[in-house]
Amino acid sequence: MGVTSEQRFGEFVVVRRHEGQDHVAELVLDRPEAMNAVSTAMAASIAEACAALGADQGVRATVLTSSHGRAFCVGADLKERNSFTDAELVRQRPTARAAYTGVLELPMPVVAAVHGFALGGGFELALACDVIVADRTAVVGLPEVSVGVIPGGGGTQLLPRRVGAARAAELVFTARRVEAAEARELGLVDELVEAGRDREAALALGGRIAANSPVGLRAAKRALRLGQGLDLRAGLEVEDAAWRSVAFSGDRAEGVAAFNEKRKPEWPGE
Repeated sequence: MGVTSEQRFGEFVVVRRHEGQDHVAELVLDRPEAMNAVSTAMAASIAEACAALGADQGVRATVLTSSHGRAFCVGADLKERNSFTDAELVRQRPTARAAYTGVLELPMPVVAAVHGFALGGGFELALACDVIVADRTAVVGLPEVSVGVIPGGGGTQLLPRRVGAARAAELVFTARRVEAAEARELGLVDELVEAGRDREAALALGGRIAANSPVGLRAAKRALRLGQGLDLRAGLEVEDAAWRSVAFSGDRAEGVAAFNEKRKPEWPGE
């Protein structure tokens, strides 16, 4: 799959578009010399790239990948953190948070392609995505309590939403690493593929998603996310509001017309 365009955000993050997948963006973690450990500079670049993607109405799906052959992301840059004073750590916190919330708040569906190590903040970046595709080399976990902190990139909130409170507590409290087969069994990842195929499979999934209405996709994601944790009655009100936002859209009219005319829809995206 050829690259048709590439935009770099700082030194460590790249956004790519591919031939034949005009509406899929690949968000690449590109700090291979540090196994994509998230430094302050890298965190700022992730947030900047996510802001640009969120504003791009042409992007219907984003795929989060890694340029490192043996790791998705090993989490926070602990070598950098070790040099911080307490005051510097406090000042750095909003930058770190912005990286994780940047991925979490992307308005279109986001697929993570995980291989090798996805630990701590690295796994939290994957948890911020809607679907996680992993290959059989993947090792995931939230080991923060083993170094005296807690998951601070959304892990304590996102993990129990995936696997339940008790399972999340066990994983966080033991700080254990989970290999691919068990990760799939526990629901820590959603799709398991052969070694080396995570990026390919995630991009293919992104392409299938992007074939659908961009208005519908963003509204569906909004309903899914905002409805989490609400009681059923409140959740249905969230769903109704999302339905109203698409019911009179050009995409809805085109989708119904294309279905009746037995043709592929040409989404206006509005």
